[in-house]
Amino acid sequence: MFAPPDLHGVRWLFLDLNSYFASCEQQENPALRGRPVAVIPTPTDATCAIAASYEAKAYGIKTGTPIWEAKQRCPALVCVLARHDVYVRYHHLVIEEVARHTPVGKIWSIDEMASKLLPTKNTVPEAIALAQRIKDGLRRNVGECIRASIGLAPNSYLGKVASDMQKPDGLTVLEGTNLQERMLMLCLRDLPGIGHNMEVRLNRAGIWTMKQLWDVSAKQMRGLWRGVEGERFWYRLHGYDVPDLPTSKSVIGHSRVLDPDSRRPDVAMTVCRRLIVKACQRLRKYNLFATHFYLSVSLSDGRRWGHDIRLAPACDTLTFLRLTHELWAAMATEMRPVAVKKIAVCVSGLQEVAETTGDLFAPIVPRKPRNDALSKAMDEIARDYGPDILHFGVHPRTQAGYVGTKIAFSRVPEMDEFTE
Repeated sequence: MFAPPDLHGVRWLFLDLNSYFASCEQQENPALRGRPVAVIPTPTDATCAIAASYEAKAYGIKTGTPIWEAKQRCPALVCVLARHDVYVRYHHLVIEEVARHTPVGKIWSIDEMASKLLPTKNTVPEAIALAQRIKDGLRRNVGECIRASIGLAPNSYLGKVASDMQKPDGLTVLEGTNLQERMLMLCLRDLPGIGHNMEVRLNRAGIWTMKQLWDVSAKQMRGLWRGVEGERFWYRLHGYDVPDLPTSKSVIGHSRVLDPDSRRPDVAMTVCRRLIVKACQRLRKYNLFATHFYLSVSLSDGRRWGHDIRLAPACDTLTFLRLTHELWAAMATEMRPVAVKKIAVCVSGLQEVAETTGDLFAPIVPRKPRNDALSKAMDEIARDYGPDILHFGVHPRTQAGYVGTKIAFSRVPEMDEFTE
């Protein structure tokens, strides 16, 4: 059974960095401070903001707002090209600072982390004092623009809920004595895990308010979620400390919205080739083999193309490069592209080395063990002499300075990925 909620005190501290990408840019460039800033993936008005400063949010600009629309709302908007390596560097600085005050239990994303409080720090006054020391340390040792909202709660899920209640630079406490009262002030969509589709499902079951959701039993919640995760959600919602289930990596992928001067098909192909090289490097880094490969291409005229191939477990670069060229040729023949807007590659069906065995049903692409040795040798040369010493074909360049490596919702790249 899960640890029951405390009537007094808190067990978790959840830290959520505010407008993180935009705040990093403002910290790096003092001229941007106090100004509306939108971070963008590519320098065109046809793209969308992937982050916005609080000055920009005052105009209704947020993640996903088209830049052409954002500029209409705020003519003074400053658009800054995303620099994922900068955000990862600040991420590690933040972790170092938080770790000076409390153990970092889990990294949820590039801008979110949680700490299970030590027994000496789980009274509300001690936890508040700890949170304030972390805030002061971030401002003093990381940067005055790097602000965070902190939630203190019986579990990490409610800590996240609490951190969302006051932004920017907030500090909110949810504990047993005020938990139900504070939670009933929220809307269903304020809860992480309840998006549009889940809200529709709850509405169909007659649940429209937090009070109605709160009064549902754990068994009923399991039925609403159509699985055990609904029951786990009920316990989290009511303050129980529910441990996370173990997870394993199932997909490795890279995608890229191409810079305007890289959209010619022959140039786009060099970017595509670089994306799959990086995916293969990650496969070998994690000692994994892939059994499926998928290539997706979005064209500037709105058309899309995608195809997948099944293969024997492989992680060598040469195998996937050959597949990439075959699929690209098929795409070019079928679509006759003039300009390519976005490319995505994905390897899946991941297996550990011990799991790789022969396939009785003869996969489309057989494995060639000699390619493994060649790929390993190239990895060692790159590690000893630099990532640009050996590469396949023309080495593509982007305005960001790297290809493929970027921050995903639940994955923070390692710094060396930006130089691979």
